[in-house]
Amino acid sequence: MNLFRRFTLSRDIGIDLGTANTLVYVSGQGIVLEEPSVVAIEKRTEEARAVGKEAKLMLGRAPETVEAVRPLRDGVIADFEATEIMLKEFIRRAYEGNPLVHPRMVIGIPSGVTKLERRAVMEAASQAGARQVDLIEEPLAAAIGAGLPVAEPTGNMIVDIGGGTTEVAVISSQGKVISESVKIAGDELTESIIHYVRKEHQLAIGENTAERIKLSLSSAYPVDEEDPTMDVSGLHLLSGLPRTINIGGAEIRDCINEPVTAIIDAVKRTLEQTPPDLASDIIDRGIMLAGGGALLKGLDILIGRETGIVTHVAADPLKCVVLGTGRVLEDKTLDRVFSDRSILV
Repeated sequence: MNLFRRFTLSRDIGIDLGTANTLVYVSGQGIVLEEPSVVAIEKRTEEARAVGKEAKLMLGRAPETVEAVRPLRDGVIADFEATEIMLKEFIRRAYEGNPLVHPRMVIGIPSGVTKLERRAVMEAASQAGARQVDLIEEPLAAAIGAGLPVAEPTGNMIVDIGGGTTEVAVISSQGKVISESVKIAGDELTESIIHYVRKEHQLAIGENTAERIKLSLSSAYPVDEEDPTMDVSGLHLLSGLPRTINIGGAEIRDCINEPVTAIIDAVKRTLEQTPPDLASDIIDRGIMLAGGGALLKGLDILIGRETGIVTHVAADPLKCVVLGTGRVLEDKTLDRVFSDRSILV
C-alpha cells in the first residue's frame, strides 16, 4: 500500500448527523468535532453567517436579516441547502481547513427513514465532497459504539434517544432483528417544557431557555431527596413585560411524562415482538440506553421498573453513534452493517 493510499484511508470519516448535534470521527484520530446542528443564514445573500455553536446562540436572538435554522427535523433532512452548508463547514473544520482528499463517509441515519430521505442524505454528503457514502442505521451504530457484542448470535437491545427520534432495536449477528423508530425524543421534551411554562405560568420562553431547564431540572423518576428549583426568565403573556419565576423539578417531571411514557411504550412494543430466545438473552444482558436522552435522570430506573429488565446507560451515551461509525470505518469485519452504499467518485 503506497503512502497516498494510507493517507486517504486515514482521512475517512464517520458522522452522527443528528437533529440536535452533529459529531465527526476521523479514522485514526477519533472524535474531532461535536457541534449543534444549527446554521444561521443571511437572508439577502443566502450565505452562512454562522454554523454550530455560534449559530445556536442566535436561535431566538437573530436580527431580522438573519435566520437561524435547524436543518434536520425528526432525524431527517428538512432543509437540504442548509444541511449541505453545515456538512461542508464541519468537514472543513474536521480537516483543519485543508481537505486534501475526498473522504469516504459513514453516516448514521434513523432506521425509519424512507428511500427518498436516504437519497437526500447521500446527495448532501456528495455535495459536501464525499467520494463514497455508507449509511448505517443509528441503533446499530449506537450498539457498536456502546460496546455491545453485535457480531455474536445473541440478542442485544439498544434504545437510542436522540434529539428528533428514539430508536429501539434488537440486534444479533451484525443485523437488526426487530426495531421501532418513533419521532418522540429530546425535542419533544423541550417542547413540553415550553408549552407547560406558557400554560401554567403564562410565561413565554425560548428554545435555549427550555433546554437549560431540561438539563437542570428534568427527570423521569424521582432520584433526588429534595426537589431542585431554578429561576426562569421570559416574557409574561398578561403584562407583556419580562418576568422571572421559580420552577421546581417535580413539575417538570410531570410535564414531560407524556413523551417519556411514549418512549417506554416503544420499548415494550419491541420486547413484545422479540423472538423468545433473543428475549432470554436480553433478560440476561439487560437493556442499553444511548443518545442524549439516556442522560435524563431516572430514565433507566423507570424503564427497568416498567419492563422488569435491568437497564444500563452507556458509558458515553452522547457519542455512541459516532463511535460506532468510527469503528466500522476501521474494522472491515463489520461490513455487513451497512444499509446503503454509494461510490460517488
